[in-house]
Amino acid sequence: MEVAPKAKPPVCKIMDYGKYRYEQDQKARAARRNQQQTVVKEQKFRPKIDDHDYETKKGNVVRFLEKGSKVKVTIMFRGREQSRPELGLNMLARLADDVADVGTVQSKPKQDGRNMTMVLGPIRKGKK
Repeated sequence: MEVAPKAKPPVCKIMDYGKYRYEQDQKARAARRNQQQTVVKEQKFRPKIDDHDYETKKGNVVRFLEKGSKVKVTIMFRGREQSRPELGLNMLARLADDVADVGTVQSKPKQDGRNMTMVLGPIRKGKK
């Protein structure tokens, strides 16, 4: 195997190819083991939600964000609620403000059919 191809003359060494492949596989396995998986959790709301129910679901969102997961917040509209999307926008803005210390908005609220969705991501803490 060539060690330093640009040297004059090029430097080579004789090595066991099986051992080389084994070491490369071990490095790749260790890199896969150390990478983080991003998990997307979902929390569903309705536009006419009671304060206590809102607080419970907000607590779930905060718990998911503290564990490092992304959270997809969905507001489901039924019947005449679809003609009032501002209710959903207000609720999502309120939720984003309430969880601002543990999460940030990664995708703005958007309506697709009967649902309005927004994605919140955790705030990454720098290494100390």
